[in-house]
Amino acid sequence: MLVMVAVLLMAGLAASFAKGMEKWWVGSCVVVGLVAAVDAVLLVLGRRVTAERGEAGRMALGVEHEVPVTLRNGGRRGVRVRVIDGLPVGLPSGDWPWSGEVPGRGHVTVAARVRPVERGRVVVGRTRIEEESVMGLWRRRYEGGGEVEVKVFPNYEPVLRFALLAMQHRESQMGIVRRNRPGQSREFRQLRDYAEGDAMNAVDWKATARRGVMTSREYEEQRNQTVIMMADCGRRLRSLDGELSQFDHTLNAMLLLSSIALRQGDRVGVMTFGGDDRWLPPVSGLHGMPVILDHLSECRSTGAPGDFSEAVERLMQRQRRRSLAVFCTNLRSEDLEGVLRPLRLLRQRHLVVVASLTESEVLEQAGRAVETFGDALTCAATVQYLEERRLVTAALHREGILTIDAPAAELPVALGNLYLDIKKAGTL
Repeated sequence: MLVMVAVLLMAGLAASFAKGMEKWWVGSCVVVGLVAAVDAVLLVLGRRVTAERGEAGRMALGVEHEVPVTLRNGGRRGVRVRVIDGLPVGLPSGDWPWSGEVPGRGHVTVAARVRPVERGRVVVGRTRIEEESVMGLWRRRYEGGGEVEVKVFPNYEPVLRFALLAMQHRESQMGIVRRNRPGQSREFRQLRDYAEGDAMNAVDWKATARRGVMTSREYEEQRNQTVIMMADCGRRLRSLDGELSQFDHTLNAMLLLSSIALRQGDRVGVMTFGGDDRWLPPVSGLHGMPVILDHLSECRSTGAPGDFSEAVERLMQRQRRRSLAVFCTNLRSEDLEGVLRPLRLLRQRHLVVVASLTESEVLEQAGRAVETFGDALTCAATVQYLEERRLVTAALHREGILTIDAPAAELPVALGNLYLDIKKAGTL
């Protein structure tokens, strides 16, 4: 293209200074026009490059996935193209646009990598293709392939890792430790021969006298109890904490707790409030985990306030049987008045837990060295903020409401430990 423009310019300059060169300039224009016309005709009549996107039906939030796109050329000659896949904002990728040549009667596969930043259903649009003509004078743009719906789930890899460790009886590697506590949280399962280390109050003396062999009673923890996850979808959890939002961190904690509760034989339900009001009736068994995962993947945090009074009213209407109600939120001092009264009412029928997510950035700020006056002001404000959170937690605890105030990295394990403590103590 640049060569032809240069030829026309030189011919034009020559025609302006030398007599008789006008014919050469006109001739050059005609030749260039014919070449351009032929190039355009070949481009229009040539077969289009097609695009086929690989399977990308399910993805995990924050995890890198590979979505291959295959470009096929049905023509005889190679084609130079520039390709942009129709990825939405929630599926960013640094591999587009891609430029290269697709050989004649051949194909090229572009292994694009995407890292989802939003949960739920996202639609990947058609692939946009820009094809270059043989001589590079023209380009035509068109779209290939079709739209594909992709479902982005919360990253439940920690849940799977927990399940594998639990199968090997190594919960302590996750930080989840079973603590022996007094209480009547266990139900009789069977009689068995006495084993060294059994407590004396576990010995069944009547069975021992009848059999003539020391016999112990074996118990199992109570089952078929109900856990209701109360997810605050309001503005309290919209801020980012690392790469994920605080809301997504609480979803990971709820997934882990759901996995533990289902393995314990309990039922798990989910209720959301704060602008995205949903209800999943309690499910049980191993098949319940995919149901919960699918339900939580559709939840969205909103800019609406999370109304605890309205949430408690809905829960008491839907769940009349006593249950463990776990509120996942981020409470601050200004929330106490609007939270304490409805939770006090809910506690009359249910066991209530408030899992409050502490901002990791705030904890990091509190631990930084103070070197300047500005650092001192920031540190003082941070300490005051954390003290106000502590007072909120203490106020809830005085009302008999179990509380957790932990950063994102510690919240799932802390919630799992609290659940196991509740099961051991028999308070549910």
